[in-house]
Amino acid sequence: MPEGREAKRVLIVEDEDNIAIALDYLISREGYEHTRTATGEGAVELIREMRPDLVLLDVMLPEVSGYEICQAVRMDPELKDVRILMMTARGSAMERRKGLAMGADGFISKPFELKELRAEVRRILAGEPAPDLEAITPERPE
Repeated sequence: MPEGREAKRVLIVEDEDNIAIALDYLISREGYEHTRTATGEGAVELIREMRPDLVLLDVMLPEVSGYEICQAVRMDPELKDVRILMMTARGSAMERRKGLAMGADGFISKPFELKELRAEVRRILAGEPAPDLEAITPERPE
């Protein structure tokens, strides 16, 4: 981390320990400060207290879904600068569109490659827009 620059803060909202360990490893290696919570309940309050630069947000959480958390953050004008990367094992194009429509800055499917996640975290923290969804996941007629 260059001198005089504050480390980015990341909140990990993930209930699966194995995934959280991988995320912890990646975030630590990138030099970001981070905290983890394993449930959706209380996540919005933690976001308000912590004011993270980025939230790595699982979609399927105990008590409150990641979609509900994302929506609550986006409805709070004081949290407008908080970036959100949603993660889910149900990585269909429809799920991705739903997450982005709710205000997520990015959406990644589990299992993910650490290289892919690292690139997405860097893109979001740099303020770059999400790539065109249709270019990545064209809809195929069934």
